[in-house]
Amino acid sequence: MKFAYSVKQKMTIALLLFCIMGCSILIRVLEDKSIKKMNNAFLSMYKDRLIPATDLFFLAENIYEKRFLLEETLNQPGLDKARISQTSNRLENHDRNIDSLIRKYEQTLLVKPEKKYLTDLKSKLQAHRLIEQNILVMSSKHSAQEGKKMFETLGKTSFQTATQKLSELTRIQTEVGEELIGNSKFMVSGSQIYSALQVALAIVIGILIVGIVFTSNVVKIQNDKFNLN
Repeated sequence: MKFAYSVKQKMTIALLLFCIMGCSILIRVLEDKSIKKMNNAFLSMYKDRLIPATDLFFLAENIYEKRFLLEETLNQPGLDKARISQTSNRLENHDRNIDSLIRKYEQTLLVKPEKKYLTDLKSKLQAHRLIEQNILVMSSKHSAQEGKKMFETLGKTSFQTATQKLSELTRIQTEVGEELIGNSKFMVSGSQIYSALQVALAIVIGILIVGIVFTSNVVKIQNDKFNLN
């Protein structure tokens, strides 16, 4: 009877240990997945948010430099065709820089609103380029004053529309970045929970080991008494 009870007790302990082992493996798998997601979140923060945000800054810089260049040219005394041609070439250089930055930006992970605003920005920039060229043509064929009038009306309105789309893209960058930070904090909390569970399981295992040792000692003492009798 005692033998059967001892075997049953050992089977129960073995089953508990097996369950604890299974829980430990599951927690380890979940923790590895959490760490992987956390790593992907940090990579996305760098590759898809930090670098593109820098590209947007350089994009804005090129757009503003184009405006200042055009305005400076139109205010140039004795504006001639050579100066206009030089300005046109410099504007084209900025346009190439802008196109390169946009292509680089398109290769990053874009959320749905971001794709929409980027498409709108490309459209507005293209329209703004046509207006810039028309301003230069107007200044070349007629006078700098005619070019200035177009710059003050169509040019400034087009510029403001383009920069507004750029501001919307920058705002989305901030919002998605904050969302990634929130997800990272959540995953860190999950990792802390997994660590706490692992500590709890280690404590349970320790208690079971103490219980097994204590039970073995009790059985040994009883067997010794039985042998003495």
